Amino acid sequence: MPRSVSLLLAAVLLLTGCSGPGGTEARDEGAAADSGPMTFVVGKDTTSYFQPLLDRWNRAHPDERVTMLELPEAADEQRAQMVANLQAKNDRYDILAIDVILTPEFAQAGWIVPLDRGMFPLDTFIPSVVKTALYKGKLYAVPYSSNAGLLYYRKDILTKEHLKPPTTWAELRDQATRLSREYKLQGYVGQLLPYEGLTVNYMEAVQSAGGQLVSSDGTKVTMDDTSAHAGLRFLVDGLREGWIPQQALSYKEEESRLAFQNGKVLFARNWPHAYGPATHSKVAGKFAVTRLPGLSGLGSSSLGGYNLAISAFSKRQKSALEFIRFFTGPDIQRLVLTEGSFPPVLSKLYDDPALVRRYPYLPVLKQSIETARPRPVSANYNQISLVISSVVSDALTFRKPVARAIADLRQQLGEVVHTP
Repeated sequence: MPRSVSLLLAAVLLLTGCSGPGGTEARDEGAAADSGPMTFVVGKDTTSYFQPLLDRWNRAHPDERVTMLELPEAADEQRAQMVANLQAKNDRYDILAIDVILTPEFAQAGWIVPLDRGMFPLDTFIPSVVKTALYKGKLYAVPYSSNAGLLYYRKDILTKEHLKPPTTWAELRDQATRLSREYKLQGYVGQLLPYEGLTVNYMEAVQSAGGQLVSSDGTKVTMDDTSAHAGLRFLVDGLREGWIPQQALSYKEEESRLAFQNGKVLFARNWPHAYGPATHSKVAGKFAVTRLPGLSGLGSSSLGGYNLAISAFSKRQKSALEFIRFFTGPDIQRLVLTEGSFPPVLSKLYDDPALVRRYPYLPVLKQSIETARPRPVSANYNQISLVISSVVSDALTFRKPVARAIADLRQQLGEVVHTP
């Protein structure tokens, strides 16, 4: 028997025997071997590139067609809808495109099935990205795309003013304040609506000041007042001084992307997916990206991305497994970049000369991913995020002074992190 076939059969047997917490089987025995049409659940496809990729699979697998089910844009809302389905043990969802932070929670709950590492070329993926798909040493998902925050800036304006892109918050503040007045543009925007995006923006600010809020394993509050205060003051002062517009308090990724590409903003923090659309917008040929600035030098991003997992309640797990193998293969990985503007997880693509010529921001993107920090690996991450976004929002809207917000954040994180 060929090795590839034996591996597939081994994986199918593994999936068939998968069980939830306490050894209870997630589904009826034998259902994992089923094949047939599937549902692929993913967040809102704002760049409209998923369907053409799915069409490639569907043309080659007419009996195992995949239908895409789009969830809301915000990560919090995506999680809420997935959890509602999985808690009900509903078999409607087959393949889940989950934010990397959800792998531990979904694995611990028994909502996704463990996978055979040998069926995927994990050694060719970016190592830090592979770690986001593991829980307690087992592979529960397969990395599909990575993500790291970037600073988008108006290169044409900075060049005209003989300025280099900012590497510190002080430089960002100076350029955003002065140039926004001169060019009648908004200074800087990020994702400041109280949701996961705000949690990420604040975590990035804290770590770019040399700190950390929660330990990497999610078991301890590790925040120090100096970096936590500096990160919050960076955002609060920007809003108070006006170089961060009040509109940014209602921005998620899409709103900040549109504001920048419509030529309304000098600087914007966003994910790489915003790069492609901007090349066909009012700022085409006028912008560039760099790493996020920090307190005293270049900062670091939070590590993001999508992992692909199989619902424990799917009746099409054999087909789902083969689909994930296809969708994380080298051909699709290249299209993740060229068609979707998402960072691929295949390491060699970042050093491909032809791709670098076509996408000159790849070296910066690779540096941003390699220096990004993963968010806490915790089955309780959702509660951690809710605490952070809520407290930080109170400070940004001036309902709570910075010092009080820091004290409240420490207390509330302690209550969540130590919750069994």
